[in-house]
Amino acid sequence: MTLRTTILAATALLCAAPAIAQDFAPREDLQSVHGTFRSAEAEPWYGGFGTREFTFADGRWQLIFTHALDPDMIMRTFQFRTGGPFEIGAPSEAVAGAFNGVFHEDWKHVTLLIDNPEIVAAMGMAECGLTFNLETDVSETGCAAWAPVADCGQDHDLFAMDETGVYFGVRPADNDMCTPDRTPTALLPVVARF
Repeated sequence: MTLRTTILAATALLCAAPAIAQDFAPREDLQSVHGTFRSAEAEPWYGGFGTREFTFADGRWQLIFTHALDPDMIMRTFQFRTGGPFEIGAPSEAVAGAFNGVFHEDWKHVTLLIDNPEIVAAMGMAECGLTFNLETDVSETGCAAWAPVADCGQDHDLFAMDETGVYFGVRPADNDMCTPDRTPTALLPVVARF
């Protein structure tokens, strides 16, 4: 089994967050959310660990996802950034209190944070034209499990919020949430208000 296969399969193993539906914010609060939300600690992601940082302002969102091989986030491998406008849709049929959301990805950027060709190849990034420690725009070409914006310019996700922070859906193993039928059916742990 390659590291890339392990990375993709690991997303299916993430635990859903225990949350009480009546504690979740209404749709209008989600649509007007403003602020920065960060992982409280490293989370299991893609065969390693990762942190998520979301910023919301004026109907737009941005994600900075940083991946590492260790829970202390010292042996970092890559950083992924994306963002654009977002819309909150109907209540989720799968998760009480959560809503379906469309998070547009107007751009996708990757920064390679490890200079080890074997690990880069195992992550499926050897052919992405990345330069160590330099952010690269992969919006047109895609890279590894990230499709080009033209092929997948939106994430169909779950979205919920309570006083501790925001919640998103558990991503599928193939990372494909490009169409409404790929919307998750369970929530990830909270990303805490910063």
